[in-house]
Amino acid sequence: MSINEKPSVSSTAKIPIKNVKIYPAKHNKNERYKPGDQIYVRKNTGFFQKLRQRMNLVYFAFFALLPWLQYNGHQAVLFDISEQRFTLWSLTLWPQDLTLLAWFFIFGAFLLFFVTTFLGRVWCGYMCPQTVWTFIFIWFEEKIEGSANQRRKLDQQKMTAQKLWKKTLKHSSWLLFSLFTAMTFAGYFSPMNELFVNILTFNTSATMAIILAFFTFATYGNAGWMRETVCLHMCPYARFQSAMFDKDTLTVAYDTQRGENRGARGKKQDPKALGLGDCIDCNLCVEVCPTGIDIRNGLQYECINCGSCVDACSSVMSRMKYDQGLIRYTTEHDLQGKKVHLVRSKLIGYAIVLFIMSTLLILEVVNRVPLSLDIIRDRTELAKEKFTGEIENVFTLKILNMSQTDNTYKLSVKGLENPKWHGQQEIYVEAAKLYTLPISVSVDPYDLKGYMTDITFTVEQVSPSGGVKIEHESRFFNKR
Repeated sequence: MSINEKPSVSSTAKIPIKNVKIYPAKHNKNERYKPGDQIYVRKNTGFFQKLRQRMNLVYFAFFALLPWLQYNGHQAVLFDISEQRFTLWSLTLWPQDLTLLAWFFIFGAFLLFFVTTFLGRVWCGYMCPQTVWTFIFIWFEEKIEGSANQRRKLDQQKMTAQKLWKKTLKHSSWLLFSLFTAMTFAGYFSPMNELFVNILTFNTSATMAIILAFFTFATYGNAGWMRETVCLHMCPYARFQSAMFDKDTLTVAYDTQRGENRGARGKKQDPKALGLGDCIDCNLCVEVCPTGIDIRNGLQYECINCGSCVDACSSVMSRMKYDQGLIRYTTEHDLQGKKVHLVRSKLIGYAIVLFIMSTLLILEVVNRVPLSLDIIRDRTELAKEKFTGEIENVFTLKILNMSQTDNTYKLSVKGLENPKWHGQQEIYVEAAKLYTLPISVSVDPYDLKGYMTDITFTVEQVSPSGGVKIEHESRFFNKR
C-alpha cells in the first residue's frame, strides 16, 4: 500500500489519516553524526547563545559562591547530613521538617511541569548542569585545540609532540575544573572553610577523599566524554517530556513549508525559479547542535531547546537576505497556520496547582515552630511510691532548639492536681543543640482519679523573646 492510500475502515471506527510528504535527507557525504560518533560542536553566536551564556554565567557564579556566603556567623547554605540539619540562611530544617522538604520538592516538580508545558525543554538548554558544564568544557577545547574543524583534524592526525601537548593540557584543564566542581559541591554538605583548609593541607578524611574523587571523575566523564549521551540515554526527563507537550508548546522547529525543497544557490538567484525553498542545505544547524540532531527532521526528544540552530539559521538568512525565522521558537499550531493558544486549560491547571503549593509552602514556613520536644519515660518502673507516700513518675525530656539563636526555656506540666516538679524548670539551650533533661513528677495519690492520667508537658521560650511554645502529651501512672 502506498503512503497516499487510505486503508478501508468501517463507518463506525474511522481513523484520521494525515498525508505526510517525505523529503529525502541531504547531508554531506562524510556523515559525522552517527550513534557513538564524537560530536564536534561548532562555535556559534547570536541572541539565544548570548542569553544562554549569560544565564550559564549567573548559574555557575551562584553555584561557586553560595557555599562561601556567611549569615549570622554561620554558613548561609549548608546541608549537614552528619548533624542531620539543613541550613538555609535564617531557616534550619531538621528531620522533623520532612513535610516542609516534601513541599519544596512538590513545588519544584510542578514548576518544572509548568515551564515545560509553556516553553518546552528550556531547562535542559539553558539551566541544566549537564548542559552548562558541557559548554564550559567545550570552551576549554576551543581555547586549546581550536575550532570544530581544527579539533576534528587534530583527532585524525597521528600522535605528535604538539598533539600530545594539546591533549594533555586539555584533559588537565578538565580535571582541575572537575576537582574545583567537586570541592564546591562538597562545600554544600560540609563546612566550606574547614573543607578548603583540609584539602589544601591534605588533611581530609578518607570518606571525603573518596567523595571528592568520585565527583571529580563523574564531572570529568559526564561533561568531557559522555556529554550528549547523558541527555540521549541517561536523563529520564528527555523521555517523559512528551507527556507535557501539546500543540501550543513553544519548541525549536523548522518551517518545512517555507524551507523545502532544500538546495544550494547563489545570493542573487531566485529560489522560486529554481524550485527551491529558503533552506540552502548548509547543514550549519546540525554542526552547532550539541546533541548532533537535524532539526529539519522534525521535533525529536534529543532536542534540548538551546536555540543554537535558531541563531545559526538566522545568521544564514541574514547573509542570504531572506526573512528570519526559518528555524525558530514556535508551536505546532503556528506552523500549521492555526491559532495559537498560549493560555490554555493545561497551563491554567498547572498555574493553579503552583499557586496552591506555594501558598501551602509559605504557610508551612510561617507556622513552623523552631522547637521540638520528645518525652521518654522510665521503662523499668512506670510508677513508684516515695517514702512520703507520693506517687512519682520519671521522664527524660529532649528539647531541641531548632532556631539559630541561643534561647532560655521554661518547662511545666498540667493535667494533675498539685503536681511537684523535681528537676530544672528553666534551661538554657544553645542554637541548633539538643538538651537532655531528666526530671520526675510526683503527686498525692488521693489526687489521682485512676490508674492512668493524661498529662501535658509545656516548653515555652522566655528569652531573648517569647512567643514560641510547644506542648507534648504523655501519661502519668499510678501504683496498682
